Amino acid sequence: MATATSRRPTVSPPKKLSLSDAIAGSKKLPSRVVFHGQGGIGKTCFAGHAPKPFFLLSPGETGLHTLIDSGILSDTPNLEVPSWSGLLDVIEELIATEVPHKTLVIDTIDGMEKLANQFVCDTNYSGDWSEKGFMSYQCGFRGVAAGPWRGFLASLDRLREARQMGILLLAHTGVGNHRNPNGSDYSRFMPDMYKDAWQLTYGWADIVLFGNRDIIVEKDKKAKGGAIRTCYSEYDAAWDAKNRHNLPPEIDMGESGKEAWDNFMVALAAGRNGKKKE
Repeated sequence: MATATSRRPTVSPPKKLSLSDAIAGSKKLPSRVVFHGQGGIGKTCFAGHAPKPFFLLSPGETGLHTLIDSGILSDTPNLEVPSWSGLLDVIEELIATEVPHKTLVIDTIDGMEKLANQFVCDTNYSGDWSEKGFMSYQCGFRGVAAGPWRGFLASLDRLREARQMGILLLAHTGVGNHRNPNGSDYSRFMPDMYKDAWQLTYGWADIVLFGNRDIIVEKDKKAKGGAIRTCYSEYDAAWDAKNRHNLPPEIDMGESGKEAWDNFMVALAAGRNGKKKE
């Protein structure tokens, strides 16, 4: 005779999908934004001016603390994440808990990807990083993208729907080689991540911004400039960017994080109203 503790819980069958479940319009959810750029471009300061931000910091990512200590940003709730399971635990707690935060900022996703890599290496390859383990034919990286990373993006979507929180992911930018099927390969700016994880993230995001400093190379091949910071919102041969909000291709980042955020919000409002701000 089955005891109370040995009985399996009753699982209700999934509801059959019907045309009556269709909605007109959208769910009016906040945007999923990725902002990548080289060090010092102002990613963290930009994110610090988002509505009521809560920062999850990858190991060793101290930029936010430095900005707070120097008075550039006010005190901002933040938590350094020590492990991949720790990251997922905090996101699940945010989903289940009423919190005052309006924006989840992850600083940085390339740092979090390293935690996912470590988790998969330990779990699937007994901690072996060699060509006989995680690095074998790039299988470890592909496994991260197909499993943990895909689940991570899904958890961010659940948070967005459950708590109406905006999602802002920051990433360091590197220079990678682009394999060009139409001609010669070339170098371009892209987040410092394995390509499969990045391509999943790129497709998931509503907006991908690339921040850079305007540099002019004179005829004598000497580079000048660098004081003007620009945020790009459309794909270019030189960088990854995109948007689904009718943003202008370039947004002036001004001289501060607040100015950069304010300019972005003005462009976003204009784009949503069908009036792209040039």
